[in-house]
Amino acid sequence: MNRSLLYYSSLTNWDCVKTLCLILGLIGLTSCQSVPTNAQMQNFPASRTLTVSGKGTITVPTTMTQVRLGVEIQGKTAQSVQQQVAKRSQTVVELLKARKVEKLETTGISLNPNYSYKDGKQNITGYSGSNTVSFRINTEKSGTLLDDAIKAGATKIDGISFVASDEALALSQQQAIQKASDDAKKQATSALTALNLKQQEVIGVQINNANPPVPIVYSSPSSTEAKVSQNRADTPVVGGEQKVEQTVTLQIRY
Repeated sequence: MNRSLLYYSSLTNWDCVKTLCLILGLIGLTSCQSVPTNAQMQNFPASRTLTVSGKGTITVPTTMTQVRLGVEIQGKTAQSVQQQVAKRSQTVVELLKARKVEKLETTGISLNPNYSYKDGKQNITGYSGSNTVSFRINTEKSGTLLDDAIKAGATKIDGISFVASDEALALSQQQAIQKASDDAKKQATSALTALNLKQQEVIGVQINNANPPVPIVYSSPSSTEAKVSQNRADTPVVGGEQKVEQTVTLQIRY
């Protein structure tokens, strides 16, 4: 046999062996990477979980009255209207400060011309101006204060609503969270007991903030009624109750 042919045959066989070993090594390496160890398996999260949501509602008495009132004047000139609005508004604000109302702030100031239309033409007939403020006061004192504010120069009451105090709302929110948590736990216990399953631990908690409690709106009197009230007894103002709602979602392993 030719020596060169024998050498070529031996070389080819050796190359095949090396190639086969390389392929087997790669397959083994891939297998080792794809199969997790026992330690890795212990770190995998459990897939058997139950998610429940509970709801808690707390009723809070409204002890505060949120009021929006103001001064509205009409006159021939812009300057005279503005001066009258400013003078009356200052008197009203001084009264409110003396009564120590809470969260007093200006919510609107306006000065606008009034028009008349004749023969297709627009003419200014005068001006109207207003200054509106908002504040909070204890509901028991709000009726008397409204009457005194009208006497001091206020000509309109834009709106009245009833709210609980900030402290009461904060406390009721905590109570609603606790109540919602208890509701969620009871639901989970009932479901797992019915299925003959055993609860292990809570692995997730989410507090879903509900919408803030809506103030109770009172239909306020018109400007004319407000003026007439000067000759009446104290305006009666009676509050109500607000509901504070909270939702808690639990994720439980079983």
